[in-house]
Formats: sequence, C-alpha cells, structure tokens
Amino acid sequence: MAWTPLESNPEVMNKFLSRLGVPEKWQIVDVLSLDQDMLGLIPRPTLALILLFPSSEKYGKLKEEQEAKILEKGQKISANVYYLKQKVSNSCGSVALVHSVANNQDAIQLGDGFLKQFLEDTKSMDPEERGAAFENNSSFAIAHQDLAIEGQTEVPSDDNPPIHHFVAFIHKDGELYELDGRKAFPINHGSTNPETFVEDAGKIMMEIMKNDPDNIAFTVCALAARTD
Repeated sequence: MAWTPLESNPEVMNKFLSRLGVPEKWQIVDVLSLDQDMLGLIPRPTLALILLFPSSEKYGKLKEEQEAKILEKGQKISANVYYLKQKVSNSCGSVALVHSVANNQDAIQLGDGFLKQFLEDTKSMDPEERGAAFENNSSFAIAHQDLAIEGQTEVPSDDNPPIHHFVAFIHKDGELYELDGRKAFPINHGSTNPETFVEDAGKIMMEIMKNDPDNIAFTVCALAARTD
C-alpha cells in the first residue's frame, strides 16, 4: 500500500491542516535558512519544525546505528509524547503533520473533525497500534491523496520513486524530540524550552544535513502562529 507523497509546500500543507481541524491562527511557513539569525525570522510561537530530506542509503545506516546506541544506553521519553509508527509508504508528510499537531493540542485547540476523534480514539494505544489505526483510517487517506495530487508536479511511479522523507521536531515537557514514524521510537535530543526550541532543533537538523554533505535537497518548514 502506498500513497502519493506530499510536497513540502506551505499552501498544500495548510490546506491539509485545515482538513485536520487546525484553526487558521496556526500555519505552515517555509524556513529559508537554519542560520541562527534567519531562524529569528520565523513567527512565534513556533510549535514544530518539519524537515524534508533525502532518504539515502547513508541515512539508513545512520538510523540503524542511532537506534542500536539508544537501545544499548537507553533514553527518557515523556509519557505525554504522542508518537505513531508509519506503516503506509509515502505517508510521512501526513504523519509529520499529525505528530506536529498531536503534541501541541493545548496550544492549537483542535476543532471537531477526524483528527480530533482519531487522537481521542488512539490516546491509550501504543505506537504500533496507532500506526495501524492511521493506516486503516480512510479520512486520512482521502485528505492526503486530494492534497498530494494538487501539489505534485509529477506523481511518482515505479520508474521514478520518491526519495524524500518528512520528520517532525517538537518540544514536550522540557525536551526536544525527533518524531520519525520509520524509526523504532521517538528520539530525545536533550533539553529545550519554548524560547530556545527553534534554535535547538535547528542545530540538530544541521547535524543531520552534515551526515550527508553530498546532498543539498533538504527543506525545512515550521508550524507557527499566523502573523497576517
């Protein structure tokens, strides 16, 4: 089972957020640079950052090494982190948006709709069960497909498969988390707070980019307060 991938396109992603019941006061905006000065231009408060990056063989190897190290050493994960496993190919854009919204419900105040109901229905599930529930939820599939087709300049085929992956970064209970539905668990990147979250997440994303220096196809966007 595979979906058409979402573009890292704020217009398309904001339409998706609207379908999810996110109020208009919150929006996806492009992050033009991870330079510390440029990060200061992102509207505040910023609730989440989303990284779109090349899903290369090198990244797969680094992912395995990271997971093995964490399994050996352990890590602290807040019980309040909402995390689901990605089970549908090319659904990573939707999963990243769900992670961004689900972990900021107090600020966002979701309207009635299928995401609010989904989060209520899955709050006591483990990440695998949530992933299965997401996979079987036709409302997500329909919304994703509608907007993916609207945004795609070229729908991927077997000859031209998608090579990019979305990952969300959020602040929860004083810690910075990387939420990648294809990893074995959330990744705790250490302490942060609402004031330093953007800069702290920017540093982690720079490290990810440095791990694949030959590739320049990285894109970042933010879920932030609307300023217009």
